[in-house]
Amino acid sequence: MKSHAKAVVIGGGVVGCSVLYHLAKAGWTDIMLIERSELTSGSSWHAAGGFHTLNGDPNVAKLQAYTVQLYREIEELSGQSCSLHLTGGVMMADTPERMDFLRLAHAKGRYLGMDTELITPSEAKAMFPLMDETNFVGAMWDPVEGHLDPSGTTHAYAKAARKLGAEIVLRNRVVELTQEVDGTWNVVTEQGTVKAEHVVNCGGLWAREIGRMVGVELPLLAMEHMYLLTEPMPEVEEFNKSTGREMIGVMDFKGEIYTRQERNGILLGTYEKACKPWSPVNTPWDFGHELLQPDIDRIAPSLEIGFKHFPGIEKAGIKQIINGPFTFALDGNPLVGPVQGLTNFWCACAVMAGFSQGGGVGLALSNWMVHGDPSFDVWGMDVARFGEWATLRYTNAKVRENYSRRFSIRFPNEELPAARPAQTTPLYDTMLANNAVMGDSWGLETPLWFAPKGTEPKDIVSFHRSNDFGPIGEEVRATREKVGVTEIANFAKYEVSGPGSEDFLNRLMTNRMPKTSRIVLTPMLNDFGRLIGDFTIAKAGEERFMIWSSSAAQKYHMRWFEKHLPKDGPGASQVRIHRFDQTLVGLSIAGPKSRDLLQKLVDADISTKAFRFMDFREMAVGGAPCMVNRITYTGDLGYEIWMAPAYQRLVYKAIKDAGEEFGLVDFGMRALLSMRLEKNFPTWFRELRPIYGPFEGAMDRFVKLEKNDFIGRDAAAREQAEGPKLRRVSFIVDAADADVMGDEPIWAKVGGKDYGTVEKPHGYGAPRFDADGKEVRGSRAAEGASAVRGIVDGDWRVVGWVTSGGYAHYIQKSMAQGYVPAALAADESAGLFEIEILGSRRPARINVEPPFDPSGEKMRA
Repeated sequence: MKSHAKAVVIGGGVVGCSVLYHLAKAGWTDIMLIERSELTSGSSWHAAGGFHTLNGDPNVAKLQAYTVQLYREIEELSGQSCSLHLTGGVMMADTPERMDFLRLAHAKGRYLGMDTELITPSEAKAMFPLMDETNFVGAMWDPVEGHLDPSGTTHAYAKAARKLGAEIVLRNRVVELTQEVDGTWNVVTEQGTVKAEHVVNCGGLWAREIGRMVGVELPLLAMEHMYLLTEPMPEVEEFNKSTGREMIGVMDFKGEIYTRQERNGILLGTYEKACKPWSPVNTPWDFGHELLQPDIDRIAPSLEIGFKHFPGIEKAGIKQIINGPFTFALDGNPLVGPVQGLTNFWCACAVMAGFSQGGGVGLALSNWMVHGDPSFDVWGMDVARFGEWATLRYTNAKVRENYSRRFSIRFPNEELPAARPAQTTPLYDTMLANNAVMGDSWGLETPLWFAPKGTEPKDIVSFHRSNDFGPIGEEVRATREKVGVTEIANFAKYEVSGPGSEDFLNRLMTNRMPKTSRIVLTPMLNDFGRLIGDFTIAKAGEERFMIWSSSAAQKYHMRWFEKHLPKDGPGASQVRIHRFDQTLVGLSIAGPKSRDLLQKLVDADISTKAFRFMDFREMAVGGAPCMVNRITYTGDLGYEIWMAPAYQRLVYKAIKDAGEEFGLVDFGMRALLSMRLEKNFPTWFRELRPIYGPFEGAMDRFVKLEKNDFIGRDAAAREQAEGPKLRRVSFIVDAADADVMGDEPIWAKVGGKDYGTVEKPHGYGAPRFDADGKEVRGSRAAEGASAVRGIVDGDWRVVGWVTSGGYAHYIQKSMAQGYVPAALAADESAGLFEIEILGSRRPARINVEPPFDPSGEKMRA
């Protein structure tokens, strides 16, 4: 074993081998993988080996599609077969609600280039005759599903990596990680110490233990997962013989089961409600190629439904029950990327769907390590998406909840209860007393809407407009016409101070920094000119800036800030960054009476001239020391008031008492988001993400290319000079009883013109056949299709996608934001666009100017 390496990958499962392969493919050959036992000694060896491309996050789905494409590449390079079986698969819906879910998934697939198709239960039965189709109302076919050999695939990655120059060391446990002053890591193993520039935690079942070596508690947990293998079944053998094909894979939401053919029998796996964590505190180092004791009683309820839905399986003998541990993060997606607060320590763990996601994870992480950027929007997998509130016990509760809901629908207005409340503000009990329906905002309890007195404060979950629709409308109208108050503690809050702080921020941000007591809005770009932040910045003093942004991005942004702190020259070691989190909380008042209300609570002059739009002041509000911004996300006259938690109850009571004469109402986060739609305001991680440039995101007025050489400036200048390919726009939508939720396709009547925004097919495809061996309608050729069925309909094309939207209650219109080709972005013609909502294409029209207060007079009044 050599003593030095550019990068050491810890863990020899499918993910570790994929990361090693992709690093080698990217040109890093001085790299090694260290495995405590043999390759596939954790979860990989006993995995069911299924793969698919669908994911709730379309950006993760892209990386899953890449993974499937990759298998032929590594087979050819390594000479090792992956035993790839591309059978295709169906998701079965047994209720109208689950069918709505499939319509949403099918619509997302349109702009991703996925060749899915909504089919009847009878068509599904033709490909999997073991089912009783009368239990279902519909299904969705996906040709890019199948299964492979987990061990063969992992070794294919490993052999391909070795051929490219990588080293693999087996039977050698990592026992300690330390870091030198120069950032070099000491990877201490049973066979000696390796000095490495980078360390990658691909520890799988032991990822927590590897993280703890560097002081990090990763939010993941291993769960026991069972699947069974049947004895050979005559029905399977007959189907194979008569059709010349394997049976397809099937996912049954109601039964919480998945099935596929395994040799001449069937593999059936469950995600049962009565789930069981494995080794919830510490993972034993001596665990290896063992299986856990099966517990057939625990999965019996799922099997009972499964046997009813698939009676052909019930009479089959059970050959073996596999029970093994797999790691999950809180939301079921992987933990990938650099860990904030550490130098060159990377994660690629909690990849429970390793054979669907492992290739994409390896590609994104290698890009990140080699080029400084993952080259994809990987927020759905970023290890920075969870905060300090994701403790061991919180994680264990949330992972159990996620596992038990693996095949459950997550409705757009559904708030999940496990591990809550985790964080609360001083107003939590007050909000509950006010009949607030609370939501989880990055671990913090936040009021979403207020139920009328005498009614239960509870969401009725739905894909359609629900019981919150009327109350939110009342909150919006009262705020727009009088004044409203809302809690804004869920914003991210930072202070940047010290000599060189202004130069530091000017280097990071696209806009000029404000003068003292003034505020600016500014994006932040990565080196490739893509949007990685959207900030409100106030200059609070000569060398002190207050900053606000999205709460969910706090660790993501701190990671970027720390990376770019000045290391020499002006400000070196003197710029200080403080993240307040919940040590600073806030309230916002908005509406035409908000100035009158606030004036009763302060002793300073806050007239239009004395306290202008975009001013910042430190002043006492209701007797409490506060910071006040003259700005609100409602786009109306209003103020953000920030204070230490000790003062929040005092300030809120003062606002409520003083506001009574003005008709003050409480409003929640959903009303705030409704009002922002009326102003065409974007949101971070929906409209503004690192796959878009600032001009694509319509952030032009906040980008000052001439100010100084900020990060991403050259790329932004090229984008402006060449013209953005896409453009963020707002739509008025002729919706029925359901509004957009995000990720819906945008259709345009553009004839034969190709605007180039639709993804091309992902490479693999499988035709569908009926029981007689005939290819069914709509099925595409096995490979290389030049067009994707479902994105072209006569003169109509899918040209873009929705990022967010909802109902704009004050203007009483359904609205959406999304991206379309720049050539279409200013066309407000009726009849040009349609947006697909729950399978129905609804007329939509671009609205260039915001429908509420287009001139901005109200917020500047």
